[in-house]
Formats: sequence, structure tokens, C-alpha cells
Amino acid sequence: MDNALWHKMLSGITAAAAVTLVGLTLYTAYFGVFPDGIQRSAHLLLVMILVFSMAFQMTFDPNTQNGSGAAIFLKRLWIAAALTGALIATGHQLFNFDAINDRYGSITQYEIVFGVMLVIALFDACRRTIGLPIVLLASFFILYGLLGAYLPDPLAHRGYSIKRVASQIYLGGGGIFGTPLGVSATFVTGVVVLGALLEKTGAGQVLMDFATAMTGRMRGGPAKAAVVGSSLMGMISGTAVANVLTTGPISIPLMRKSGYRKEAAGAIEAVASTGGQLMPPVMGAAAFIMAEFTETSYLTIAKAAFLPAVIFYAVLLAMVHFEAVKRKIPILRDADSVTDWGSILRNSYLLIPLPVFVSMLLNGYSIMLSSFWAIVASSLVSYLNRGSALTPRRIVDTCVAAANAVIPVALACAAAGVIIGIITLTGIGLKFSTLVVALSGGSLPIALVLTMLTCLVLGMGLPTAAAYILVATLVAPALVNLGVSLLAAHLFVLYSAMLSSITPPVALAAYAAASIANGNPLKIAVLACQFGMAAFAVPYFFVYDPAILGIDVTWVQITASFITAILGGICASAAMMGCFKDQLNILQRILFAVTAILFMNSDWRVDLAAFALLAGLIVWATRATPPSAETNAKAG
Repeated sequence: MDNALWHKMLSGITAAAAVTLVGLTLYTAYFGVFPDGIQRSAHLLLVMILVFSMAFQMTFDPNTQNGSGAAIFLKRLWIAAALTGALIATGHQLFNFDAINDRYGSITQYEIVFGVMLVIALFDACRRTIGLPIVLLASFFILYGLLGAYLPDPLAHRGYSIKRVASQIYLGGGGIFGTPLGVSATFVTGVVVLGALLEKTGAGQVLMDFATAMTGRMRGGPAKAAVVGSSLMGMISGTAVANVLTTGPISIPLMRKSGYRKEAAGAIEAVASTGGQLMPPVMGAAAFIMAEFTETSYLTIAKAAFLPAVIFYAVLLAMVHFEAVKRKIPILRDADSVTDWGSILRNSYLLIPLPVFVSMLLNGYSIMLSSFWAIVASSLVSYLNRGSALTPRRIVDTCVAAANAVIPVALACAAAGVIIGIITLTGIGLKFSTLVVALSGGSLPIALVLTMLTCLVLGMGLPTAAAYILVATLVAPALVNLGVSLLAAHLFVLYSAMLSSITPPVALAAYAAASIANGNPLKIAVLACQFGMAAFAVPYFFVYDPAILGIDVTWVQITASFITAILGGICASAAMMGCFKDQLNILQRILFAVTAILFMNSDWRVDLAAFALLAGLIVWATRATPPSAETNAKAG
């Protein structure tokens, strides 16, 4: 069989696995999930088939073949071995579920081998799809479980055998087949299928057209369209990189055309796309995992996350506006920057699945069933126009697109399961929380900074879901012990983990934006941190003023907290960018920063002082700009 036939056959296997994965998701969404061991092992089995069949397929593609014939043969041999190991190990879990349950997790000799085979295959799959950071991190935890007896206090533990470690991560309910993979196999996949379907039918383009129409006549309009568009696209994809790759090809060229530097255009898109993971109603995979970790309904989490998400984007819009003023970006008035509202209204029927999804959630239906009926609605409305109709080919393409989006989430959750299994086995989570409390000296501000730094460091190169799982397990209990509410603590961790997507040296969203902007990835990541710097303060606002989360408070308190948080974020943006109406001097920047800190306090008297200071600053900053400052503005 020649290479072309192999390539075609493997493409068919990939499509069949994708359709099966989506079909299994829709079936269980409507009829109910299988027992955990069956649901999760079947999910991982299909994901492994997808990863390795696509990897095998690439070795038969002349455009991606690298190396000699012997090297290619060895690649194929390794892929076949890894896939075989994955099939045997996950298949054993799938078909011997009852027998394993009857033994209460007691592991046999051949299951130790299966566990090792699955870990090797999983790490290889992660390396191919997510990158090495999560592989190295999970490997570190496995070594920690094996060699803990040789470490100094307070990290030392008694050490565990390969048999005990394999039992924990292969058969244990807290290992590879634990809660994170369960969330991927149920909630996440259904929502991802909905997102892929909305994108395929053209609903995503409608949202981008809406964003462009709203901002086309504003200063820095294309950048603001990227912000608004990414926030709306976050309701569909829920992942930073997917948002960048969806909205970036539209927004980044428009930003470049209007006068933004290529690095700035990429950075704005990266930050805007990162925040999409916090935007209800869909949000990112981590939100569903949080619902499991906190034993809170997803609807409660979505409600709590809504205002912080709005604050995030309001602050980012302020940063973008100040950058446009600072760089004297002109208003883009040509046809490319403004979309015809009539066209948007004619195609708005494609968005019907979103209110279907939200209304079902509000009426108490499960996420899976809500996503199922939203998928049905999206399929039906697609046939109202021949251009959006779901032909058999489009259905298969949608399944493949959804499967490609599920793969990194599922693998990250499985790898995170390895980490959680070791954390549970060794008790390092409690030790780490104790260490955070000890290092902070019992001071909440210091503990929050340490938690955010932990999220940013451990989250580098990891998907948000994996970063959240890791840090929530290690550090969130420490914040709760210091008096932070459970939901606020976990949202703080989620927010911080989300921002790791733009934190150098490994910033996945920035790297994705760099590929579109043709800019330096590291420069884009650094600029993304600058544009997102004021947004880094948002989680501190809802820790110190939980009314922003809308839990057990009145509408008056919520409104007051919301307004002060936005004003504080705008003040922080002005201080960071050194610009308001025009360039700010050093004293003005310091006073804006002080005002931002004052707004962070929930005491109404401090808020009044902040309002007074802000009013004075606005009068001062909007006066006629001195010639020297004007010169500096042009130079900047």
C-alpha cells in the first residue's frame, strides 16, 4: 500500500474516531452517563486513537516527513507501540470494569505493567499535543512519589513502591481516570461540540461582525473589536489558543492596518482571548472542574464569574484605549472597520442556540442536557440557509474540529490526574498549603501574591484547566484557611491560572498570536503582560470585596462593588500606560495607582476618598497638555 492510500485510510480512522467521540457524548448527554470507569476509559481510549492516528498519518504526508527512511520507520514503530499500549491499558479498564471494582482497587502484576504502559503513552500524547511542560511536571511528581524518602523536610515522605504508585494513578479514583478526566468526558466535550458547531455554521463570524460594528468608529477600533469579539468568542470556544486562532486572523491585520505595532496587535489579541475563558455562559473547561472541586453548581460559578469577566474586559478596553491615545492611533473609518448591521441581523438566527443553552441552565437542567438541546437547535437553524446547512461532510468536519479541541483538554486532565494522584498519596497538598501560610506569616495579601505567583510559574506552558487543577489542589486550601470564601479562593486560582497563558517565557496564547502577527513571541508575551497587568489586579478585588461575585449580598452592594472595581481597574490602567487624555507625568501616575489601591478596599469611606481623588485627577489630567508633555506623547 503506497503512502497516499495509508494517508487516506488513517484520515478515515481519525474521522471515525471523532464521530464516535461526539456520538458517545451526545448519547450520554441525553440518555445518561455510563459508570465512571466505563465513561472515562472510553473517552480516553478514543482520544488516544485520535492522537496517534493523526501522528501516524503525518508520517505518510510528504509535506511533514522528516529524516531518512529508517528514521521514519522508527517513528511509525514507536507510534504503533504507544497506541498499542494505550489501547491495552484503557481497554482493560473499559472491559474489566466490574472485576476491577470487585477487587476494590487491588492491583495485579500485569496491571502494574498496564499502568506503566498507559503513563508512557499518555506522556507521549501530551508531548505531541500540549508540549513538554506538563510531561516534565507530571514526571517530577511521579519521581517525588517514588523517591520522597530521600528528600529533606518538610517535603519528605516515606516513599512508595512502583506497585503502590501504579495502583494510585492507574486504578485509583484520584489518578488518570479521576475527576478531571470525568469532567472532560461529560461536561467539557458537550460544550466543545456546541462551540465547534456554532463556528461551523457561521455563528462565530456573526459575533465578530457584531464586535467590529460596535467599535469600528472608535479610536483604536480594531483593537477594541478584538477585545469585544474575543469576549463573545469565549462563550463558544472557552480556550485561549482557540480564541486567538479564531479571532486573530480577523482582528490582528485590522489592528496592523490602523497603526498598531505587530507585537502590540498580537499582545492585545492574546490578552483578549485569554479572558474568554472566564466569560459565561460556556467558559473554559476549568470552570466545570471547579464545579466538581467545590461541589457547587456550574450555574452558581457562571453567575459569580460574570461580573469579574466584565471587569476584566472593561479594564482591557481601557488599556487598549490608552494605548491608542498614547500612540495616536487614528480612527479607522473605511468599510473594513464597520460592518453592515443589516447583515448581522439577517444572520442573527444562528445565535439561537446560545439562549437555548442559557435558559435551560437557568431552569435547572444539567450542563450535558443543556448542551445537547443547544446542539440540536444549532443543527436545525443551520438549515434555514443553504450556506450554513450541515451537510454530511460538514457534520464530519464539525466532529473532527470538536475532537481536535477536546484532545488537549482530555490529555491535560488525564496528566493532571497523575499529579493529583501523587498529591493525594503523599499528602504534599497539605504540606504545600501549610508552607504558603507559613511564608505569608498569616498575611492574606502576601498569601494571595504567593498563590498567584505559584499559578503563573506552575501554569507556564499548561492549559488553564491543568494549571487550575494543580494549584487548586495545592494552594486553594491555604486561602480558605486564611478566611477567603471557598468560591472566591477557587476563582482567584482560576483567574491566576488563566493569566499564565500570557506569562513568559512559555505563553501559549502569545505564541499563537505571534504566528498570526509574524512578531517575536517573547516580545508579544511581555507586552501581553503589560496590557494585562491591570487585569492581574481584578482577582484581588473580588477577594477583598466578595460582593462582586454576587453571593449573599444585595443589588446595591453588588452595583457599588462593580463600579468601584471598574474604576479601580481603569485607574490602574492609566497608571500602567502613563496616559489618560494625554501623557501623564510621574506624580499623576503614582496618584492613579494609589487611587486604584483605594478602590480595592470595600470600606465605603475609603471608596469616597478614592472618588474624590479620582475626580481631582480627572480635572488635572484633562487640562491642556503642556508642550513638553505633548512632545513626549509624540515621541512615545
